[in-house]
Amino acid sequence: MTEKARVKDGGKTETVAIPSEEITVEGNLSVPRNACGVVLFAHGSGSSRFSPRNQFVARVLQEAEIATLLIDLLTNEEEQIDMETAELRFDIDLLAKRLMAATEWVKANPSTKRLAVGYFGASTGAAAALVAAAELPEQVRAVVSRGGRPDLAMEYLPKVRAPVLLIVGGNDTVVIDLNKKAMKHLQTEKAFEVIPGATHLFEESGALEKVAELARRWFLKEFKNKRNKPQKAQSPRMK
Repeated sequence: MTEKARVKDGGKTETVAIPSEEITVEGNLSVPRNACGVVLFAHGSGSSRFSPRNQFVARVLQEAEIATLLIDLLTNEEEQIDMETAELRFDIDLLAKRLMAATEWVKANPSTKRLAVGYFGASTGAAAALVAAAELPEQVRAVVSRGGRPDLAMEYLPKVRAPVLLIVGGNDTVVIDLNKKAMKHLQTEKAFEVIPGATHLFEESGALEKVAELARRWFLKEFKNKRNKPQKAQSPRMK
């Protein structure tokens, strides 16, 4: 791992390589000195760990002493294929398996292994995050979805034990309806937040700041609530 920068309080940011079956995915890991948890970012359609939106949210979390891992769930070659076919971004099982591999890596990494784990998913990445949370009920403490597609993980939603926050833009009407349908299938602690006037990418003035603040509060509440430990559950195993 190569050290790239240092975060504000003396922690550090590193570029990391995470093995997942026959491939390796890359990520940027930032660990504040007094981190209370670590959030893994599952990016959405056509995005990457360099997404300015997720990087902004990550910085807000880091300032709240939450470690972040922004990872590319597809390799460069797969990204090229996906740009032409748009197929891999909807392969939720594939994305979830790689997110689970990253979670196992985090739990083995010396600087993060003792930290509570959360997921921040955007677009189709939110579906992958929910599937992974269902598969790892004892490890995942909280999930936040930004403009997500939880409907793509519908069969897994009843098995999710981590508290889930769904955030949607007020003008993203189709995704609002999809999130409302998904909410009915979640049987854990859950919340639904609509950012007025925001569209799917939350590009409007102040919209992303609201997303980051909601995520910060959600993760801090769950990470610091020691009584809220994921419960063991029988989850549907992916083929």
